[in-house]
Amino acid sequence: MVGASAMPAMAQELLGQPTPGGIGLQPAASKLKHDAIWFHDVILLPVITFITLLVLGLLIWVVVRYNKKANPVPARWSHNTLVEVIWTVLPVVILMVIALFSFRLLYDYEAMPEPDLTVKVTGNQWNWGYEYPDQGVPEFISNMLPEDEALARNVPYRLAADQAMVVPVGKTVRLLITASDVIHAVALPAFGLKTDAIPGRTNETWFKAERTGVYYGQCSELCGVDHAFMPIEIRVVTEAEFAAWVASKGGSMTAAADAEAEAAAAQAAAAQSAPVAEAADDTTADAASTEPAAAPAAAQ
Repeated sequence: MVGASAMPAMAQELLGQPTPGGIGLQPAASKLKHDAIWFHDVILLPVITFITLLVLGLLIWVVVRYNKKANPVPARWSHNTLVEVIWTVLPVVILMVIALFSFRLLYDYEAMPEPDLTVKVTGNQWNWGYEYPDQGVPEFISNMLPEDEALARNVPYRLAADQAMVVPVGKTVRLLITASDVIHAVALPAFGLKTDAIPGRTNETWFKAERTGVYYGQCSELCGVDHAFMPIEIRVVTEAEFAAWVASKGGSMTAAADAEAEAAAAQAAAAQSAPVAEAADDTTADAASTEPAAAPAAAQ
């Protein structure tokens, strides 16, 4: 019955935002979320179902077998060694099986591939700041879109923002997450991410979007009176569209390379000027060493 009732909701699942009437996780838009869904559906749900049915069966058996009518003379034993061993060892085995798959998933979250770009995310009361150091895009502030404007654009109110984080599709995006005042949290369900933004500390996570589109998230750490008005909007676009957006923000796709080239040129110039400076110092030192010998001759 639950499966039949869920079929209409599953048929109209929305990508990157909540589905009205949905009962499952949001559809995945990155490898990490695919792995998280697999872990939930293939490992956790069967274990949960098994434990629930086992406990339910034991309860029914105890109620039927050991009620006063079926068992008028109660037993006087206080424990059973075999039962105690089973209910101690079985949970340990179950937890070990879960841990094996859980550690592998945690490793995938930590083992970030070589990033293609970096976005610094700063949580404020109550908005988000985004900065692209690799492209030279300075920090800009993203606020929640007002209700009338959200309705006019036909976008979800309290999820849409006036300025979105824009990233290219198929690229590894590294997020450097921090906060300026209190603890916030970056939650991006379609990418399977939830990372705290802590003042004075920088946390790191990553994602690689599989397809273009708009994906929504929110602050998931209670951070004050306007906590519910801190949406995160991510626009995943093509590389050409991303380059055009970077240019519109005053940045450059080669900003990082240009900065490295300038630093290398400055270092090379400093290296070339060092021998000249050393030679000049040597000449000055030689001149200074000959002056005391000439002075006595002049005195004579």
